[in-house]
Amino acid sequence: MYLNCHSYYSLRYGMLSVEQLVYNASAAGAGVMALTDINNSTGIPEFAAECTRNNVRPLAGMEFRNENELQYVGLARNNKGLRELNEFLSGCNFEKCPLPFPAPRFDESYIIYPLKKIPARKLFENERIGIKPDELTRLVTLSPSHNRKSMVILQPVTFASSDDVQIHRSLRAVENNILLSHLKPWQCAGENEFFKSPPFFAGLKADGRKWLIDNTDNLINDCELNFDCESLKNKKFFSASRYDDRLLLEKLAWDGMLYRYGSNNTEAKNRIKHELGIIDKLGFSAYFLITWDIVRYSMSRGFYHVGRGSGANSIVAYCLKITNVDPIDLNLYFERFINPKRSSPPDFDIDYSWKERDEVIEYIFRRYGHKHTALLGTINTFRGKSIVRELGKIYGLPKEEIDNIIDNPSSEENRNGITDTIFKTGLRIADFPNMRSIHAGGMLISEEPITCYTALDMPPKGFPVTQWDMYTAEEIGFEKLDILSQRGIGHISESAEIILKNRSVDVDVHAIQRFKSDPEIKKNLRTGETKGCFYVESPSMRGLLQKLRCDDYPTLVAASSIIRPGVARSGMMREYIYRFHNQNRFNYIHPVIKEQLEETFGVMVYQEDVLKVCHHFAGLDLSEADTLRRAMSGKYRSKKEMQRIEDKFFSNCRKKGYSEEITKEVWRQIESFAGYSFSKAHSASYAVESFQSLYLKTHYPLEFMVAVINNFGGFYRTWVYVHEARRYGATIQPPCINKSNYKTNIDGKIIYIYSHQ
Repeated sequence: MYLNCHSYYSLRYGMLSVEQLVYNASAAGAGVMALTDINNSTGIPEFAAECTRNNVRPLAGMEFRNENELQYVGLARNNKGLRELNEFLSGCNFEKCPLPFPAPRFDESYIIYPLKKIPARKLFENERIGIKPDELTRLVTLSPSHNRKSMVILQPVTFASSDDVQIHRSLRAVENNILLSHLKPWQCAGENEFFKSPPFFAGLKADGRKWLIDNTDNLINDCELNFDCESLKNKKFFSASRYDDRLLLEKLAWDGMLYRYGSNNTEAKNRIKHELGIIDKLGFSAYFLITWDIVRYSMSRGFYHVGRGSGANSIVAYCLKITNVDPIDLNLYFERFINPKRSSPPDFDIDYSWKERDEVIEYIFRRYGHKHTALLGTINTFRGKSIVRELGKIYGLPKEEIDNIIDNPSSEENRNGITDTIFKTGLRIADFPNMRSIHAGGMLISEEPITCYTALDMPPKGFPVTQWDMYTAEEIGFEKLDILSQRGIGHISESAEIILKNRSVDVDVHAIQRFKSDPEIKKNLRTGETKGCFYVESPSMRGLLQKLRCDDYPTLVAASSIIRPGVARSGMMREYIYRFHNQNRFNYIHPVIKEQLEETFGVMVYQEDVLKVCHHFAGLDLSEADTLRRAMSGKYRSKKEMQRIEDKFFSNCRKKGYSEEITKEVWRQIESFAGYSFSKAHSASYAVESFQSLYLKTHYPLEFMVAVINNFGGFYRTWVYVHEARRYGATIQPPCINKSNYKTNIDGKIIYIYSHQ
């Protein structure tokens, strides 16, 4: 009987998480229910999985509203119907138009109109009138033209208990940007929108309303949802077939080996064979080829890119020029990127200049089709100060008073009835979804149209965006591509252009092996002469380079990771520096730690180190270790699973006979990685870009500084880079009518500053 249930994905309206909603339905004896969130299908995949776990049959739908006004409820008869509803809403989002009334004709979906908003025209065969239990007495007032067969029970569900009603009212006031006291009843859910007990519906039958129950049952029995979360959803083939993809990837890999290693590198040959076998077995050939295609296009346009993240563990990616990190050089393990035990799909992170990224994204949409391509969404939640600010406004508090509450929440002057209510409400809505947004760079390229899985939003940028986030994408079988931007690449690419113009020198910024052995670059690295250089210019990083006396690539790779806040705050950065310079004057906490982390002197520096310790020290299997690793980098949301793995970590350590002191210290070090850790390949990718910047600053400092200024700087403000150019011998001039253009430019050693900088 529950055809209109809301989760908290009905933003600033619903009061129940999907998990709570399904649990309450099961507890109320509901064997079947439909999730119909307002103008979105965000929660459908999660809902389908939760229903399976709770032995509830799921149905999918959507509640369509124009602002506060309910138009109708759409209920999918099957998966085609879900796609139909998603495409309908997406079309309205793309056109920025209100939802039409009455609804258009649907082939695989039912439309249920509220009793107060029945169309003037004759109902289509798939259209129904929804009767709420408190509206039964109004049936006698209906026109005889409204056939009984078109009527069904419509019991909305929004609340778990009466305590939720006032919290809901607060959310509705936030949504409508009005004082709570100005909120009207029609802007809120009805106060009776709960799951009903089974005797309630039995009472309807006894009152002669059995026909209404039968109509609803017939509607429910004609609907189903089968949401497959097992199969891969990405585009299956780059070429004509999986076999052709395998052959093409092999050819590209072997051709790339000749470019990267020559023809006689036995280790490279063995690694390429090994990787190609795993890639083909797990069905990732198309994923590699699509990434190669994107990189190939961008290189043909003269764009610089950096392939980073765990993808840099792959020698095939290195040979395809997706990355510039040699995995043999750093002994990187391909299995960190792809292996059957990994708990998440792999993804490539490709960085471009901020000026060129949008063109690359546009190419991807054109190449693979707008129906099959989308940017990945993200869900912003109610957190911290924003909760107090939003709730303070609906109670009419002035900005100064809200700021004071945020700055001094425990102050006695800030404790009164209103602030107590704000804090109590804030605790209740903490982590509730607040608004949908766009992932920093995630993209999906799907075999089936994206609308088979989600409706799409259309932000001002003009690219369609999924309504669910990376976690849902992963859970239903998508591997995302991250097409990101950063200013460091703009520094490098524009430097090369300026050097060619000012000095007539065509520099090769990709000659990384030569840069690594350049004595002048080594000197600048060792002394921290790195302002303007990607990732190594901050005061803390320059200080670390000097403390380590870093002058080689492997040390810079480690430094790029240990500077991260988690490792630095835990004291492990200081310990690493000590052990780096005193390699025979310290003791490892345990022999297993020495065996696994000898390269980093017993200090966990990379995400891979967490994997090694969890697997070899604590006896977690590789999938559990990878889940923990992902949680440490903020990419896992199941708190129950995390707690289970933590409990198993301590339990296994006790079984192995480790002292409680050693176990707690190892766990403390693992926890220090939370949200801030890098994979070794990621650090290696950053270190490559740092060397490129260092090469340009070392040998072409004036041109490099002009490029930094024109790309709106880096860590520091513009005047710092102007001063840095002067240090290196530049003459700084104001704009000149004969020499200046719309950007800062250089003529010989004279730099003409753009007037707005």
